[in-house]
Amino acid sequence: MNSNDKYHETIEQAKELVELQEERISELEKQAMERVKIINPTKIEPFFKKLTNIPTQTVAEQRKAIPIFSGVLMYFPDAIREVAKCSQAGNNQHHKDKPLHWDRSKSGDELDALARHLMDAGTFDTDGVRHSAKVAWRALANLQKEIEKDNE
Repeated sequence: MNSNDKYHETIEQAKELVELQEERISELEKQAMERVKIINPTKIEPFFKKLTNIPTQTVAEQRKAIPIFSGVLMYFPDAIREVAKCSQAGNNQHHKDKPLHWDRSKSGDELDALARHLMDAGTFDTDGVRHSAKVAWRALANLQKEIEKDNE
């Protein structure tokens, strides 16, 4: 396979990832709308204002200003794929019989686990997943929890 074919294959894989992410985002937006009924809805708009510090933009404009595809997925398509494999391996380990999901009861020590995997960076774990992918997964998990805590 030449580099042009590999590039196009990577683009197609990235598009598939984006489609999956858009489906997940849609699902999360529905869940968020349900939560808005429970929490103070004024918390939603300030969260997006904090992202860009441009209070004149609508929430939709602020969301569109964040380059998820071009600024992350296209920068790191192979790395994102490895992190996705890591998620699947973790789900297979803890919940073979259930669809892919993040069981937060199984991952409470993100920074300690990240550091343990970081010590073995550049090698593969016994489950065939790169330790570096597990470092990235743990970093994302930690960041997600920090953001959620800030938005409480």
